[in-house]
Amino acid sequence: MKKYEKYKDSGIEWLGIIPEHWKIRRIKDLGEYKSGTFIDAIDIDIDSEYPVMGGNGLRGYTNKYNRNGSYVLIGRQGALCGNINYANGKFWATEHAVVVHSKKNIDIKWLGELLNIMNLNQYSFTTAQPGLSVEKIKALELPLISHKEQKAIADYLDTKTQLIDKQIELLNQKVDTYKELRKTIINKVVCRGLNENVKFKDSGIDWIGKIPEHWKIERFKNFANTLKGKNLEYHNSFFENSLPNLSLDYLRSNSSCMIYYCYSPDKSLIAKENDLIIIWDGAGVGEILKAKKGYISSTIAKLVFTKKCDPGYFYYFRYILEYTLKRIPTGMGIPHLNPTVLNNFRFPFPPIEEQKEIKIYLDEKTQKIDSILKNIYLQIVKLQELRKTLINDVVTGKIKVTE
Repeated sequence: MKKYEKYKDSGIEWLGIIPEHWKIRRIKDLGEYKSGTFIDAIDIDIDSEYPVMGGNGLRGYTNKYNRNGSYVLIGRQGALCGNINYANGKFWATEHAVVVHSKKNIDIKWLGELLNIMNLNQYSFTTAQPGLSVEKIKALELPLISHKEQKAIADYLDTKTQLIDKQIELLNQKVDTYKELRKTIINKVVCRGLNENVKFKDSGIDWIGKIPEHWKIERFKNFANTLKGKNLEYHNSFFENSLPNLSLDYLRSNSSCMIYYCYSPDKSLIAKENDLIIIWDGAGVGEILKAKKGYISSTIAKLVFTKKCDPGYFYYFRYILEYTLKRIPTGMGIPHLNPTVLNNFRFPFPPIEEQKEIKIYLDEKTQKIDSILKNIYLQIVKLQELRKTLINDVVTGKIKVTE
């Protein structure tokens, strides 16, 4: 790895030291920065010719354009304001994007990568939603180098990042393959069982097809019911006899998050780790999650099963059930679970001992696949970190790519 001979302090906290011959200039000296133009949603579709680029990238297509060339786009509003995208050719830039046109002798890719590592989101202001001031961006500072050196850096990063991106793409294809394999195994076993030599009969339900002759078709209400949570008073610290409030954030989080504690004399409101939770209200309506120990909140419900249904077996139907419940919610505004659809949803239903055998079998198979997926995800994260570090080190002068 090559380094420059001499370095100096850039005077910019996030940048640190830079090669001695590099200069510091304000961002406005390197390009022109203008917000895009509003376009009505009715003018956006998927069949027109020109891309519509917003603050977070592609929004769709339209039959007109307001930019033609190579540009960097900076997200201007929302939680992701400050993110960087590129646009080439003819396109429509919306008012949610700051369009950056590089000045003479400024390589657009080099400038875009510099802006990207600056983490412009840190300079956002908050009103109704986070936003960036164009004037504030223009006043920030960046290193300036010769066009020859900019071009060499941009070409080097193009070559290196394309190789990394190709590896990530191949790994993502593996992820899709294993996910599809997982889905196929589950769907086959929960509908047809483990013994392929038994006699089969028509289930009378299109998505199920044939089932073993000794199985039944049961409605949800015949083997389970829902216990909806309550809006309990909660505190941000543990107190005597309290348990965590099972908010959606807490249930969905695999890492540490803010835990609120509450208490109720109604012990039926307590969920245990082997219980299943269904989301009753909000955007995630119908989603089924494994519980953690705590009190069920007012936006969720605990699934309570009779002795003829194994919860672990039922859990493998969640994707099919969630899809249906999300399509047919109730209520205006905030969607709510449709209990009629849930209660009348029909399932293939083997005897309880067979349910347990299927659950054990699928646990083993899916755990192996999940282990493989976890390893692939780790490889992807490492490659993404390598990509980020490479770009950072090159555009800030920590690595020298020119002679």
